[in-house]
Amino acid sequence: MKSHSRRNRILGVLIIAIVVFTAVISVTGIGSFKGLKKEMKYGLDINGGVYVLLQANTKEKGQDRAALMEQTKSVLENRVNAMGISEATVSVEGSNKIRVEMPGVSNANQAIKQIGKTAQLRFLLADGTLVMQGNEVKNAGFSTDSYHGGYKITMDFTSKGTDDFAKGTERAASGAVNPVLRDSDGNLVPATSVVIMLDDEIISAPNVDQKIDSRSCEIYKPGGFSKEEASSTAALIKGGALPASLTEVNSSVETATIGADALNKSIKAGGIGLLLVFAIMIIVYGAMGVAADIALALYVEIVLWVMAAFGAVLTLPGIAGIILGIGMAVDSNVIIFTRIREEIAKGKSVRVSVDSGFHSAFATVIDAQTTTLIAAFVLYLIGATSVKGFALTLMIGTVASIFTAVFVTQVFINIMAESKTLSKLKFFGFKEDGTKKVKFEPHFRFIKNRKIFYCISAAVIICGMVFAGVRGFNYGIDFTGGTMIQMDMGQKVNINEVKDTISKYDLDPTIVYAGKGNKQIVIKTIKALKTSERTQVVKTISDKYDLGSDAVLSSEEFGPTVGKQLRHNAIESVLIATLCMLVYIRFRFKNWEYGVAAVAGLAHDVLVTLSLYAIFGFTINNPFIAGILTVVGYSINDTIVIFDRIRENTRFYKRKEQEKLIDDSINQTLSRSIMTSLTTIIVMIPLFILVSTELREFLIPLMIGVISGTYSSIFLCSPLYYEMTKKGSKSRYVQDKEKRDRQKEKDRARAKARRENEGIVK
Repeated sequence: MKSHSRRNRILGVLIIAIVVFTAVISVTGIGSFKGLKKEMKYGLDINGGVYVLLQANTKEKGQDRAALMEQTKSVLENRVNAMGISEATVSVEGSNKIRVEMPGVSNANQAIKQIGKTAQLRFLLADGTLVMQGNEVKNAGFSTDSYHGGYKITMDFTSKGTDDFAKGTERAASGAVNPVLRDSDGNLVPATSVVIMLDDEIISAPNVDQKIDSRSCEIYKPGGFSKEEASSTAALIKGGALPASLTEVNSSVETATIGADALNKSIKAGGIGLLLVFAIMIIVYGAMGVAADIALALYVEIVLWVMAAFGAVLTLPGIAGIILGIGMAVDSNVIIFTRIREEIAKGKSVRVSVDSGFHSAFATVIDAQTTTLIAAFVLYLIGATSVKGFALTLMIGTVASIFTAVFVTQVFINIMAESKTLSKLKFFGFKEDGTKKVKFEPHFRFIKNRKIFYCISAAVIICGMVFAGVRGFNYGIDFTGGTMIQMDMGQKVNINEVKDTISKYDLDPTIVYAGKGNKQIVIKTIKALKTSERTQVVKTISDKYDLGSDAVLSSEEFGPTVGKQLRHNAIESVLIATLCMLVYIRFRFKNWEYGVAAVAGLAHDVLVTLSLYAIFGFTINNPFIAGILTVVGYSINDTIVIFDRIRENTRFYKRKEQEKLIDDSINQTLSRSIMTSLTTIIVMIPLFILVSTELREFLIPLMIGVISGTYSSIFLCSPLYYEMTKKGSKSRYVQDKEKRDRQKEKDRARAKARRENEGIVK
């Protein structure tokens, strides 16, 4: 026992040291590490980046040109994402231009080099003979090379590519080729080479010694490629050939789309929100709250450091994932603390209560977090770029929250329980006589009043459908496209002042800084402005700031960055994730009713969120997708906790009626539901107040989702489960027990009859 106690104290000291040390170097840096703020990669929406405007050189017209531009856009999206420029946005402007916005890039020339101005990928023999085009490569990647060391590049071909590559490698392997192509050093490539060329630049020239007629092949070299070399080469090959060559029109550096200095403001607001959560945990849970705060601090550090190590790009959807993760990390601790207090209230000692509390809470924590992890995993595998950013952050956060709650919190609570001073009841929320300091023992009749809640939900959804049908949704620039005007102001101007200057045109524009020294501005408006209307807007700004006739750098219509494919992809991801969660719940809870009720709650929360957007006219932009995903993740987490308590009570409270059993289960978890929702929203409040209008539009669906998710878990999912399982007034346990008893009675009767027939019973 003493050895166990000593081990916990050593672990506790070590964890605190790690938390403090990591916090310090996260801010100040150490050695070549410059601190998390500088090491992290950020999306264009948070920290700005580079945009490049490219013009397609094509003679296609009408629908053919539109299809060509969409295809070119798709190839560019694959290319920038494969190269690690995560969260890049690609949109069509006008009829023949494409704008690429790339976060984390501060040099326009570097950005152009990365995506390729007129990139055309070809496979050639050493004499310049074309073997195949880049679009005949189905996929390309890289992996470790166990034989040669380092990394190797892998390629998969289309059917045509397989045939063409077989013919080309057969000729190259023969060596009967007159080399004319030269590498970057001016040397002729070997006659046995298959040259992979991007535009006029050779990116690889591997030798072949035999015909390769399979659908895949590997490129390797003695000693192996470095990870960076293999990754970048595979990315260029995977990008494929562009349907049309592209020429740069202009490029510039833009500031964050959620406002200037958004990163510093977001860090400050996030820190304040986290401190408020720390304070609330201490106020509500006392010494146990301190343990939770240490675990929560380590949770935040783990998430941010893992993201930095993976090179993940932090964007608004990523912030949504972190906020949701903080809520779930707090939730895991609240579940554990609630269980411990319940055990103490039964008269058990603190030591026994801690052990029993952790044991009872473990299954609930794992079930709640696993369903969220399943959703995040599916979203990451299937989702598009912005969805992946949310899903990756959520996966990292979910795993970290399980570790910190189950392991770290347990270490410190065990230290308290083993200490003569800290194991006193007052540190666990009780008076010395064993009564609670603060009594919260609700006895609400949720099931009895369920029809009222059904009506409230139905009223909101029907009202939203009416508004959506009559007025429609307020789609933002990301969904509709619009007009873009870029102007050189000659100085850094106040963006809000520019908005006021053109407010009479009722454009509701998005304006960000661009160019060196932020002396340019980019105005985007959802309204498609005619040439005369653009002229009026430009004249108003020019008159205000005394600008010359050359102030306008570009003026174009641009397409939506959230296309049909992205919307379809997001919907498909959510549906598949929901199906996977349904299967898991069925497996863990042993019947479909829990899963169906939980999925009904998810559908309710999504519909309520959409309805409120329709009713109040909130703008639906790209971050809205992350908001809906947060609704799904939060709602299922909350519902599983309540269902887990219903399942437990069904097992232990055998004589209770179904209605009372469910009411008691909801009431027992009500404080936890309120606490989790409160802390999750509190993290958002400083961000809502301190940052910008654009960020507030992003936080609205998150707040709606948290409130709606809590509401559905308490007032909708559990009553729906009751509707599906009620048979008279008996609980499901009693029904199953009676069924088993009847079967046993039949078995006994059959056995008795068999013995009598055999003459055993006289």
